[in-house]
Amino acid sequence: MVDDANRAKRPVSAALAGPYGHPFHPILVTVPIGAWVASLIFDIASRVVDHPEFLAQGSVWLIAIGVLGALAAAMIGLLDLLAIPTGTPALRTGLVHMSLNLVVTAAYAVNFVWRRSGYGEPHAVGAGQLGLSALSLAVLGVSGYLGGKLEYRYGVRVATEATQAEGFADLRASDAGQA
Repeated sequence: MVDDANRAKRPVSAALAGPYGHPFHPILVTVPIGAWVASLIFDIASRVVDHPEFLAQGSVWLIAIGVLGALAAAMIGLLDLLAIPTGTPALRTGLVHMSLNLVVTAAYAVNFVWRRSGYGEPHAVGAGQLGLSALSLAVLGVSGYLGGKLEYRYGVRVATEATQAEGFADLRASDAGQA
């Protein structure tokens, strides 16, 4: 059991997935999350301003940035998933996390194509497109919760407790011994 937990903490490839205790996947997911949250804000704003075209077009490109960022994060996340031993709750959680993220990324790709089909026409974002973005972001929130569970509860790609203990060493005690 301990060997399985330690295996999930080590990268399949440190060069690609990030070194021990510092995975790249959590860093990369900030790109699609930020882009998609901003796109929803632009969507809502496009429905309340007099000249919505700039916001609507900006939202389209934020969605595209999010999709590209999600693909990069997914490739690195897959390497982290491969480090998790089979038959474990952590792997099941990781598979659900991955599946939800793939559904969200596909939904945003569809939303991008849908919006590009009416590109050039100055108008606010449609209710269907706005709804798809809001629903996709809600599912992304569920997936993010599962990603947090993988990291903070199961410790996937997190340094061992022995390594973490270094950060809590009482420096005052060691300084007093040197004086």
